[in-house]
Amino acid sequence: MSGPQHKDGDGSGEGKPPYGQYQLDLYAQAMIGGKKPVVTTDPNKLEQAAKEAMTPEAFNYVFGGAGEQATMHANRLAFRQWKLIPRMLRPTVPRDLRVNLFGKTYDTPLLMAPVGVQAAYHPDGEKGVATACASLGVPFIYSTAATTPLEEVASAADTSLNAAGNVNADAKSPPRAPRWFQLYWPLDDAITASLLERARAAGCDVLVVTLDTFTMSWRPLDLDGGYLPFARGEGNALGFSDPVFRRKFAAQFDGDAIEDNIMMASRFWLGEVFSGHAHRWEDLATLRRLWGDGPIVLKGVLSVQDAEMAVRCGMDGIVVSNHGGRQMDGAVPSLEVLPEIVDAVGDRLTVLFDSGIRTGVDVLKALSLGAKAVLVGRPVIYGLGAAGTDGARHILAGLLADIDQSMGLAGLQSVPELNRSILRKINYGGDVKSSL
Repeated sequence: MSGPQHKDGDGSGEGKPPYGQYQLDLYAQAMIGGKKPVVTTDPNKLEQAAKEAMTPEAFNYVFGGAGEQATMHANRLAFRQWKLIPRMLRPTVPRDLRVNLFGKTYDTPLLMAPVGVQAAYHPDGEKGVATACASLGVPFIYSTAATTPLEEVASAADTSLNAAGNVNADAKSPPRAPRWFQLYWPLDDAITASLLERARAAGCDVLVVTLDTFTMSWRPLDLDGGYLPFARGEGNALGFSDPVFRRKFAAQFDGDAIEDNIMMASRFWLGEVFSGHAHRWEDLATLRRLWGDGPIVLKGVLSVQDAEMAVRCGMDGIVVSNHGGRQMDGAVPSLEVLPEIVDAVGDRLTVLFDSGIRTGVDVLKALSLGAKAVLVGRPVIYGLGAAGTDGARHILAGLLADIDQSMGLAGLQSVPELNRSILRKINYGGDVKSSL
């Protein structure tokens, strides 16, 4: 599949991936080769395309939210209330989407959110999405709830990057696809230590700790369909492949191997990562000791008070997120609280954003309100479900093209130019149309 390729630049903005070119590539493929996009480019039709391709259980699992989906709807409505104010007769090229996060430069402000059980949506699973991310320079955040062991996903992404020829001639070692690690925090410190050691060994630069999912929420679509993938072994690959967890399971169950009793092993793993017992702020000292000096980011922060606590506990960043509306029904939209959290702690730690992103313009709005980078989840998984690796890559490339083109149309050249002066909040009672 054609489109912008990831290449190392010289720091000038030249030689960076021409993300906006993907729009022209799609026109050329259709007009010259008669080839239409592998998945729709319309964000309001993407969900339906995925629904038609995926099993009902898998689609409902990624689409569904908590309760009556009030938080999901609120996330989208929050974006509709902010409007961009374009500026004219200003330089707009070359555009530079680069951002600096935790002392490292990334080609884009877009991060692939940690999404579990990806093989349930398409056999390409995490390897497919990680490969798609690698080809575009988008950091892939590996989920604790993955269906493929971390080491295999990392290897697949790096292999694809090298095979594509994305090599800097001056580099002393083969390129490595950017990746972070998301932790559903086990109760057992020895298991936690083992997972973090593996993440470091696999080249994960940042630890993302999800705070809001120590237990499952009330999700009607999954309850009505009787679908909980973890209970039957799906989404447990990280735990099942972990030597410390395997040893503890064998000791608890008379020497049984996990493969001999998948159901019991699943219960044992769920008892660690979704135990119902939330860790406490003081426990973060243990994570810091286990992870070392690398960046730690807390995901699921929705209040200034918790953001302040993250600062006090020495965290490097937070993700303002309500888990895409999947955990607390009736929660505040992430975008609604982003500005006040940025104002409170943005000068002391890195604030990232998650929940409700569907378009490139959504990304610009979140960045303008103070986020340093933005996580995207469901749209890419819809692309994966509809067309595998190619579908995931198409959605990511389209989002990046939309970001690039929309920045230019707004009269901007680089991410640092995005600020609240280009936004206006307007509450229209009927302005509710959105892709959920």
